Amino acid sequence: MAVLQHELTLGEAADLLSRALPGHRVEILQGRLTATPPPDGSHALSLTKLGRAFDRAGIVEAGLEYVQSVGLWLPTLPADFAIPDFSIVDEDFRDALVQRNCYAPNVFRLVVEVTSSNWSDDLGPKVECYAEAGVPVYVVVDRKHDEVLLHQDPVNGKYPAPERYERGQSVPVPVSIGVDLDLPVDTLLDGD
Repeated sequence: MAVLQHELTLGEAADLLSRALPGHRVEILQGRLTATPPPDGSHALSLTKLGRAFDRAGIVEAGLEYVQSVGLWLPTLPADFAIPDFSIVDEDFRDALVQRNCYAPNVFRLVVEVTSSNWSDDLGPKVECYAEAGVPVYVVVDRKHDEVLLHQDPVNGKYPAPERYERGQSVPVPVSIGVDLDLPVDTLLDGD
């Protein structure tokens, strides 16, 4: 009896991995399949506090929404996509569905990643991917190095050097987002 062999595409492998590892975030970055374990409590609280801050600042009145763990289709390679921890998106972002529950990059205004075990992806490939996708603002809450990095205004698919913020400081949300808001670094890093 003959056995048919089927070589999986990267997208199919991502689907299988997602089913095999419930709760893990599976992404394809620059043609590389990644799986990140579920976040810890401080990571989750940072995102909750971030959402509350944007609510108080009037994000909905600015014609935007915030979402957590919504897929961003990346133009880097055909199967690439990321699932940012937190994003500010156009209120009609659902009209920009590409595939695999991922949305076109043009509806993303700000993306936040809070580092965990995959901190090197947040500081390397994701900086490159989000810049190439034209995401106007990328904030990295770098718990590994105890700082927050603000990347903004990519030019020719690259962000200029990031602005760095330390404990005791606040990160100003760029005016282009449409709300007046400063984010305390300590709250972002610790979730307190």
